[in-house]
Amino acid sequence: MPIRAFILVLIFSLLAGCASRKGVYHTVKQGQTLYRISQTYGVDPTQLARVNGVSDPTRLRVGQRLYIPQASRVQTVPKTIKAAKSESAVAKLQPKVPPRSVSPVKTSSPAKSKPAPPPKSPTKGLFAYPVKGKIVKHFGERAGNINRGVEFAVPRGTTVMAAAKGRVIYSGNGIKGYGHLIIIKHRDSYYTVYGYNEQNLVANGVDVVRGQRIALSGVPPSGGQARLHFEIRIGKEAVNPIFYLP
Repeated sequence: MPIRAFILVLIFSLLAGCASRKGVYHTVKQGQTLYRISQTYGVDPTQLARVNGVSDPTRLRVGQRLYIPQASRVQTVPKTIKAAKSESAVAKLQPKVPPRSVSPVKTSSPAKSKPAPPPKSPTKGLFAYPVKGKIVKHFGERAGNINRGVEFAVPRGTTVMAAAKGRVIYSGNGIKGYGHLIIIKHRDSYYTVYGYNEQNLVANGVDVVRGQRIALSGVPPSGGQARLHFEIRIGKEAVNPIFYLP
């Protein structure tokens, strides 16, 4: 996909995320695997693991909640009694040996629309903190609303820094709900998003380095406490930034 077209797709995904917040949370039950869950909801298992920060898809916990992007309702994940008993026996006798039934998760390819295959598991410290402040809004679902990033409470006018080396592909205030916004493209299909800025200090097409000043923090368009909205995306899929920060 040409980079210009891909930028539009990414921006439209931000707009869609702000407007619809579509998605549900599935609670893992005994005998369910990430692969079975992904097949039931019709999503790519690698994408599902990446969005939820699951580094080892073979070891889901009963009661663990998985965010299913684009799903409109919670579904019942089918399983045979034989399969459930088999998984339980393997878990009891050999807890360190992952079930063979989930092997497709490791071999699945990322969506063809993504420029390059991303890493299969999060890397701590891959990105630096864009600001120093308390997280006041976490990634995921809260009170029925889905947040695709984290928000840091910081004084108005705080310097916002690039989380990693990359190129600015968007700098403006044309996306509703984000105020002055910056999107930076990094290697391996990673993107970082910086919203609610009072002022952007870099323009489209500018190359930046890790820790470089790119904006001054501001207040959300809806008002309230000054803060920075920060996202990390792989392609157009938002992932939990906590798994990638130091």
